[in-house]
Amino acid sequence: MPKVPHPKVVVTRELSDPVMDRMEQLFETTNNRADAPMTRDQLAAAMADCDVLVPTVTDEIDAGLIEAAGDRLRLIANFGAGVNHIALKAARARGIIVTNTPGVLTEDTADMTMALIVSVPRRLAEGEKLVRSGQWKGWSPGGMLGHRIGGKALGIIGMGRIGQAVAQRARAFGLSIHYHNRHRLPPVLEAQLGATWHDSLDEMLAAIDILTIHTPRNAQSENLLDARRIGLMRPHVFLINAARGGIVDEDALVTALEGGKLAGAGLDVWQHEPQIDPRLLALPNVVMLPHMGSATYEGRLATGDKVITNIRVWADGHRPPDQVLEGWI
Repeated sequence: MPKVPHPKVVVTRELSDPVMDRMEQLFETTNNRADAPMTRDQLAAAMADCDVLVPTVTDEIDAGLIEAAGDRLRLIANFGAGVNHIALKAARARGIIVTNTPGVLTEDTADMTMALIVSVPRRLAEGEKLVRSGQWKGWSPGGMLGHRIGGKALGIIGMGRIGQAVAQRARAFGLSIHYHNRHRLPPVLEAQLGATWHDSLDEMLAAIDILTIHTPRNAQSENLLDARRIGLMRPHVFLINAARGGIVDEDALVTALEGGKLAGAGLDVWQHEPQIDPRLLALPNVVMLPHMGSATYEGRLATGDKVITNIRVWADGHRPPDQVLEGWI
């Protein structure tokens, strides 16, 4: 792999000031300090004349853009762990390396997930809105009754770093842990997490009280929770999604929530971000967040540091540490 002593880098969104400043010191960097998302034409122009593109989850780097990119583009250093917005096969066909930033947002996303696991059954968002409305009449024995989570069964789809971090937190709240994953965890790790593996997702869905999703969005997980699978869950189940929109069929989810087939949902991601289905907005038993699961100062700085490391190692002629390998496709 040849060295690229002073690579030309284009960053598509505004990052933390220390990250952008450092990139400008190290590379020939064009930062998007206005933070207006690039249009497709702007992305195409950038990819035609840079060595490294630094996109985010809001940039759809499809096969057409990659195939039309200039010969100079050799690295797509994604700012974030998920890469479903990048056409990986097209990049590989062009010999373009793709990197991501795994691990740095695990704790932040797990914290947010645990907050949703607590807030939806306990109706915290409804209670906050009631106080702000001025309609609260004071404490009463039957006021704002929710459900305790201790003693309930938590189902986790995807037992990678984030799924395991959620399991650790959930155990402290008295939840029993069930999980579905492509590969079973080692027995020692299962014992540490107190986790029960389900080879069949359908069987797990029928046995749990709360469901949380922590799997990447790809061809296998698109609409993974469709109407049939949502129908397998019992009416008292709460569904939490802080992974990616599109893993849950939102039409099927709305139908289940409106029909009393699910008790509630906590959503930090959406099928058509930033547009949100107005039917979800109208439901009181849905806690809605603006894709902020990883939104901490510490996490954003750590993500930027990983991007910089990937670029520097690649520019020195070595394989970057966080190269996305074939298993992602």
